[in-house]
Amino acid sequence: MKKWPLICLFLPIWLHAQELSDDKDSEEVEYIIIQGDSIPRTAIDLEEVLLLQKLKFDSREDRRAYLILRRKTIKVYPYAKMASERLQTLNERLEIMTSKKDKRKYTKLIQKYLEEEFTEELKNLTRTEGQILVKLIHRQTGETTFELVKSLRSGWRAFWYNSTANLFSISLKEEFNPVDSKEDYYIEDILQRSFQNGVLEYQESALDFDYFELTNKWVKKATK
Repeated sequence: MKKWPLICLFLPIWLHAQELSDDKDSEEVEYIIIQGDSIPRTAIDLEEVLLLQKLKFDSREDRRAYLILRRKTIKVYPYAKMASERLQTLNERLEIMTSKKDKRKYTKLIQKYLEEEFTEELKNLTRTEGQILVKLIHRQTGETTFELVKSLRSGWRAFWYNSTANLFSISLKEEFNPVDSKEDYYIEDILQRSFQNGVLEYQESALDFDYFELTNKWVKKATK
């Protein structure tokens, strides 16, 4: 729900006035002053609420697959969120640094921090959890894991990481694409429901897509 554009553009002054009714009871009325004109305000600003479409599954197996995907997505999302936050901090610090030596030193510190923070916990992920994490890192940062490793390390290290991951059927070049992948749409649906329920902490996607348009494509049209 977008804020009323007049409020944003003209920054009106809010006034409270009293109007007497026929029975002499008073009622508080809020006015907006815009370029000398007063407009009575009768609406109330509400917090944005997403109305999520109820999902329907063709079979019990499909529902079970969704619930498994939900459990794994909720498990790995915090890692992707953390990676996005660390990357943003890194980029902000690098922008204000002028010395290449300081930039290299600070980048290595971030690399070491991420490796120490992630490595042990990520070892316990399953193959599918690892692949979901790769997709979510792309969702949160706008870059694939391969691209991030390449920029933070080197092209050879990124290639080596990707080749190693491929041994376990995990591609670090995998992108999050809910427009063309129904599984990725389900991942996005899980995130939106988890944000709304307070299960996960909200973080805006770095990618450009409309969840409701995707719902029309994958859910509403499929039920017709």
